[in-house]
Amino acid sequence: MAHSKQNTALGAAYAAKRPEEVAALYDSWSDTYDADMSTAGYRHPTICLALLARHLPRGAAPLLDAGAGTGLSGEWLAITGYPQVEALDISEGMLAKAAAKGIYSALHCLALGGPLPFADNAYAGIVSAGVFTSGHVGAEGLDELIRICRPGGAIVLTVKNTLWEAGFAARIAELEAQGVVTRDEETAPYVSMPGEADTVPSRGLVLRVI
Repeated sequence: MAHSKQNTALGAAYAAKRPEEVAALYDSWSDTYDADMSTAGYRHPTICLALLARHLPRGAAPLLDAGAGTGLSGEWLAITGYPQVEALDISEGMLAKAAAKGIYSALHCLALGGPLPFADNAYAGIVSAGVFTSGHVGAEGLDELIRICRPGGAIVLTVKNTLWEAGFAARIAELEAQGVVTRDEETAPYVSMPGEADTVPSRGLVLRVI
């Protein structure tokens, strides 16, 4: 059976080893990304949106959409009561698509996983859908997100099971033991793209910054 275009692009993105490879792959994918994800039944943005609405008060601002891509999450944030959202993504091509939607107050072309040029406690909440996954960002990306999120703020993210079992769960437990965050909610594992064969399940996670 022939692989779909999104299956091929996803496989390449998950296999990427360096940030510049990830950026180039998403740049080339940006024109068809929204349509491809719709075909795949992409669930991460919806899951993150539901978790955010449950754990962060309406009107909390500003928020950061970390790994915003073309703005699939950002399109719904204003509608659900979060009108001031900034976008961060490694791909200029994806951010250009997000910019054209007019839904973000600022755009930042940056990679997660290293230092970020934002002040401590800069954001009331952070959403990161589909970023903590194979070939993208691992647990090393957590510390900076926690640093730039205000005490009492919520970080909503999805984590692929392979990453979760390869040290991510242990890192979350460490952060809890250190009194840095509390785990306010963890969903059961779910398939993020039911339209794709052999998709590894992920889970949604809400971290409350202390």
